[in-house]
Amino acid sequence: MLKIDYKLDDLERVAKQILAHSNTTTFLLKAEMGAGKTTLIKALVKALDSNDTVSSPTFSLVNEYQSKTRTIYHFDLYRIEDESELYDFGIEEYLNSDAYLFIEWPELIENLISNHHVITIKIKDGFSRTLEMSSH
Repeated sequence: MLKIDYKLDDLERVAKQILAHSNTTTFLLKAEMGAGKTTLIKALVKALDSNDTVSSPTFSLVNEYQSKTRTIYHFDLYRIEDESELYDFGIEEYLNSDAYLFIEWPELIENLISNHHVITIKIKDGFSRTLEMSSH
Protein backbone atom coordinates (compact mmCIF):
# COMPACT_ATOMS: atom_id res chain seq x y z
CA MET A 1 0.00 0.00 0.00
CA LEU A 2 1.15 3.49 -0.85
CA LYS A 3 0.32 6.25 1.65
CA ILE A 4 1.04 9.93 0.95
CA ASP A 5 0.25 13.07 2.93
CA TYR A 6 0.20 16.03 0.56
CA LYS A 7 -0.93 19.57 -0.14
CA LEU A 8 -2.40 20.82 -3.41
CA ASP A 9 0.93 22.21 -4.61
CA ASP A 10 2.44 18.69 -4.27
CA LEU A 11 0.09 17.11 -6.82
CA GLU A 12 2.61 16.82 -9.64
CA ARG A 13 4.93 14.81 -7.37
CA VAL A 14 2.03 12.74 -6.00
CA ALA A 15 0.82 11.85 -9.51
CA LYS A 16 4.29 10.66 -10.51
CA GLN A 17 4.51 8.54 -7.34
CA ILE A 18 1.14 6.94 -8.03
CA LEU A 19 2.10 6.03 -11.59
CA ALA A 20 5.52 4.74 -10.50
CA HIS A 21 3.90 2.43 -7.94
CA SER A 22 1.13 1.14 -10.21
CA ASN A 23 1.02 -2.22 -11.92
CA THR A 24 -2.25 -1.58 -13.75
CA THR A 25 -3.88 1.22 -15.73
CA THR A 26 -7.19 1.17 -13.88
CA PHE A 27 -7.71 3.45 -10.88
CA LEU A 28 -10.84 3.76 -8.75
CA LEU A 29 -10.95 7.02 -6.79
CA LYS A 30 -12.92 7.14 -3.56
CA ALA A 31 -13.39 10.30 -1.54
CA GLU A 32 -16.10 12.59 -0.30
CA MET A 33 -17.38 15.41 -2.49
CA GLY A 34 -14.79 18.18 -2.80
CA ALA A 35 -11.83 16.09 -1.60
CA GLY A 36 -9.92 16.53 -4.87
CA LYS A 37 -10.58 13.48 -7.04
CA THR A 38 -10.84 15.46 -10.29
CA THR A 39 -7.89 17.65 -9.27
CA LEU A 40 -5.76 14.54 -8.75
CA ILE A 41 -6.91 13.13 -12.11
CA LYS A 42 -5.81 16.39 -13.78
CA ALA A 43 -2.33 15.85 -12.34
CA LEU A 44 -2.30 12.19 -13.39
CA VAL A 45 -3.36 13.02 -16.96
CA LYS A 46 -0.60 15.63 -17.13
CA ALA A 47 1.94 13.14 -15.71
CA LEU A 48 0.92 10.76 -18.51
CA ASP A 49 2.11 13.42 -20.96
CA SER A 50 -1.26 14.71 -22.11
CA ASN A 51 -1.90 18.37 -22.82
CA ASP A 52 -5.67 17.92 -22.87
CA THR A 53 -7.87 20.02 -20.61
CA VAL A 54 -9.32 17.85 -17.87
CA SER A 55 -12.78 18.54 -16.51
CA SER A 56 -15.29 16.53 -14.51
CA PRO A 57 -17.48 14.32 -16.72
CA THR A 58 -20.41 14.55 -14.29
CA PHE A 59 -23.06 14.89 -17.00
CA SER A 60 -21.34 13.09 -19.88
CA LEU A 61 -20.20 10.18 -17.63
CA VAL A 62 -16.89 9.83 -19.46
CA ASN A 63 -14.29 12.19 -20.93
CA GLU A 64 -11.55 11.04 -23.27
CA TYR A 65 -8.03 12.44 -23.24
CA GLN A 66 -5.06 11.55 -25.41
CA SER A 67 -1.46 11.16 -24.32
CA LYS A 68 1.37 10.64 -26.77
CA THR A 69 1.15 6.87 -26.29
CA ARG A 70 -2.28 5.95 -24.97
CA THR A 71 -5.91 6.93 -24.57
CA ILE A 72 -7.12 8.01 -21.12
CA TYR A 73 -10.74 7.71 -19.99
CA HIS A 74 -12.05 9.69 -17.02
CA PHE A 75 -15.36 8.51 -15.58
CA ASP A 76 -17.66 10.16 -13.06
CA LEU A 77 -20.28 7.61 -12.02
CA TYR A 78 -21.92 9.76 -9.34
CA ARG A 79 -25.25 9.88 -11.18
CA ILE A 80 -25.34 6.17 -12.08
CA GLU A 81 -28.02 4.46 -10.03
CA ASP A 82 -27.63 0.81 -11.00
CA GLU A 83 -25.30 -1.52 -12.86
CA SER A 84 -27.56 -1.74 -15.94
CA GLU A 85 -26.85 1.94 -16.68
CA LEU A 86 -23.15 1.06 -16.96
CA TYR A 87 -23.93 -1.47 -19.68
CA ASP A 88 -26.26 1.00 -21.42
CA PHE A 89 -23.31 3.29 -22.21
CA GLY A 90 -20.98 0.41 -23.15
CA ILE A 91 -18.76 0.13 -20.08
CA GLU A 92 -17.37 -3.24 -21.18
CA GLU A 93 -15.68 -1.67 -24.22
CA TYR A 94 -13.84 0.78 -21.96
CA LEU A 95 -12.90 -1.93 -19.45
CA ASN A 96 -11.54 -4.17 -22.20
CA SER A 97 -9.41 -1.45 -23.80
CA ASP A 98 -5.73 -0.87 -23.09
CA ALA A 99 -6.46 2.71 -22.02
CA TYR A 100 -5.85 4.31 -18.67
CA LEU A 101 -9.10 4.38 -16.68
CA PHE A 102 -9.68 6.88 -13.87
CA ILE A 103 -13.05 6.27 -12.25
CA GLU A 104 -14.68 8.59 -9.71
CA TRP A 105 -17.54 7.23 -7.58
CA PRO A 106 -16.70 3.60 -8.55
CA GLU A 107 -18.91 1.71 -6.09
CA LEU A 108 -21.19 0.19 -8.77
CA ILE A 109 -18.35 -0.84 -11.06
CA GLU A 110 -15.88 -2.21 -8.55
CA ASN A 111 -17.12 -5.80 -8.78
CA LEU A 112 -16.78 -5.72 -12.60
CA ILE A 113 -13.04 -5.00 -12.53
CA SER A 114 -10.43 -7.54 -11.49
CA ASN A 115 -7.05 -5.79 -11.69
CA HIS A 116 -7.13 -2.23 -10.35
CA HIS A 117 -5.91 0.22 -7.74
CA VAL A 118 -8.18 1.89 -5.26
CA ILE A 119 -7.13 5.42 -4.35
CA THR A 120 -8.77 6.80 -1.23
CA ILE A 121 -8.41 10.52 -0.46
CA LYS A 122 -9.19 11.89 2.99
CA ILE A 123 -9.32 15.58 3.83
CA LYS A 124 -7.00 16.51 6.69
CA ASP A 125 -7.78 20.23 6.53
CA GLY A 126 -8.60 22.82 3.85
CA PHE A 127 -5.27 22.35 2.08
CA SER A 128 -3.96 18.92 3.15
CA ARG A 129 -4.98 15.44 2.12
CA THR A 130 -4.01 11.86 2.90
CA LEU A 131 -3.99 9.45 -0.03
CA GLU A 132 -3.87 5.69 0.21
CA MET A 133 -3.48 3.46 -2.82
CA SER A 134 -4.03 -0.28 -2.64
CA SER A 135 -4.02 -3.01 -5.29
CA HIS A 136 -6.96 -5.31 -5.95
